[in-house]
Amino acid sequence: MNTLQKALLALSVGSLMSVSAQAALNYAGQPYAGVKIGQYSPDEAEDDAVSYGVYGGYKFTPEFGIEAEYLTTSDTDAYEDRFEKSEYSADVYGVYGTYDYTFPSTALYVKGRLGIAKNKIDVDYTDKILPSDSDSASFSDTGVAGSLGIGYNLSPMASIEALYNIYPTIDWDGDEDIDANGFTLGAHFKF
Repeated sequence: MNTLQKALLALSVGSLMSVSAQAALNYAGQPYAGVKIGQYSPDEAEDDAVSYGVYGGYKFTPEFGIEAEYLTTSDTDAYEDRFEKSEYSADVYGVYGTYDYTFPSTALYVKGRLGIAKNKIDVDYTDKILPSDSDSASFSDTGVAGSLGIGYNLSPMASIEALYNIYPTIDWDGDEDIDANGFTLGAHFKF
């Protein structure tokens, strides 16, 4: 082998090793953390609650990852008339598997989440005529939850996303089910 062939072979092997190292860096994973705000909508309440929370995750590949979130709401009227009033607030704790599809040559992506969440609703009932009949109760269920939405990569280290979320159904006093869903707008930073 002459010197030119040895140099070309060394250059080829070095280039191949460099590309392999860069590919390993791209798929080594990426953690992220963010905040979100939105709307929580149980189907039996008059008003939707303002929701807010935090979330974080880890992307194993550019497409697949895992995500955890905590979401809470403000106290919101569920029902009110001249004689009685009820308010509710909610908390959601969830762990999800995620899939992101990034559209080619754009910063736009579609996101799906599927996992397990605990959906808890606290209710305060006030009897305006007999205040002694006022009561508080808490109901919760754990089950399958999911989301579907769209996101935009502002930079390689920051993204925003809007999601439609479906939370677990809550068994209300054994005779009625309450379904809850909501929209959230989140922003997160990647590390």
